[in-house]
Amino acid sequence: MKRITLWLLSTVSVVVLLFGYDASGTTTAAGPPTSVVSTDTGADGRTGSPSTSSTRTATRTATSTGTSTGTRTATRTVIGAVASTQWGPVQVRLTVAGDTITGVTVLQQPNGNPRDDEINSYALPILTQEALADQGARIDMVSGATVTSTGYVQSLQSAIDRAGL
Repeated sequence: MKRITLWLLSTVSVVVLLFGYDASGTTTAAGPPTSVVSTDTGADGRTGSPSTSSTRTATRTATSTGTSTGTRTATRTVIGAVASTQWGPVQVRLTVAGDTITGVTVLQQPNGNPRDDEINSYALPILTQEALADQGARIDMVSGATVTSTGYVQSLQSAIDRAGL
């Protein structure tokens, strides 16, 4: 009788531990916005490069381009927060024209080993294509790249929020 009781308690303990374990291991970096910047052509004709500093917040300026109808479309670049994942940081930069996402660039990605490079080489283009098609962060995860996909979506949503879209 003691063996059955011990076995039953051990089994229940193992089940409780298994259901209580958080296997995702993802966290989001909290803190102030990293930066909202745009590329701007200076007086010398050179294009300035956007800052990727995680502690500096740049002022929001936009380059305007006129169209034949007289309307103006502001083109700006917005950098998302760094999403910390168990395999490394993920960060994206959006290029926005008016209210349309025209480009997504990955600034940081997990790169600790060759397997990370293999996963990112097929997953990141798919995630970028989906983000452009959806014009938002409601995109599906890429099978086999769940951690990178989660970090990508977190940073993308941060950039979209900062852009006011």
